[in-house]
Amino acid sequence: MLMLKKLAYLFAILVLLAFSALHLTKSRQAPNVTFITIEGKEISMTDLKGKVVLVNFWSTDCSSCVKEMPELVNTYNAYKARGFELIAVAMPNDPPAQVLNYAMQKALPFPVMHDGFSQITNKFGGVNLTPTTYIFDGQGRQLQYSVGELDFAKLNQLLEKELG
Repeated sequence: MLMLKKLAYLFAILVLLAFSALHLTKSRQAPNVTFITIEGKEISMTDLKGKVVLVNFWSTDCSSCVKEMPELVNTYNAYKARGFELIAVAMPNDPPAQVLNYAMQKALPFPVMHDGFSQITNKFGGVNLTPTTYIFDGQGRQLQYSVGELDFAKLNQLLEKELG
């Protein structure tokens, strides 16, 4: 009887481990969201099917965000013709006029939105630190998630691999 109990426990542990391994290897899908840019244009994740998409959560008062913005511009310009899209999501606490002024002053070439009601940050799991970046493949599967400044050498490698 004791041996049977031990086998039952062992079996239960193996089932849990198998379930956990399966769960961890499944890619997270991009949330079904529609971004409304500061120009009023609507872009849904569905519209971006087939593209590699980088969603960057940032703030105008975040020094790391401001520091990496020129490199994001360079990356966008280098890869946009090959099927890359970048969407910059300004955090809810960022004053809308400040976001608009920054985007215009820096001539940001990619879509920028202000998430004033936290709809997008909530759909991405409650983003509250900046910069936070998500990268999705052409099928909407999450390739990367990072908090803090991006490693642009690694990002370029990833984009070269994904975009062929």
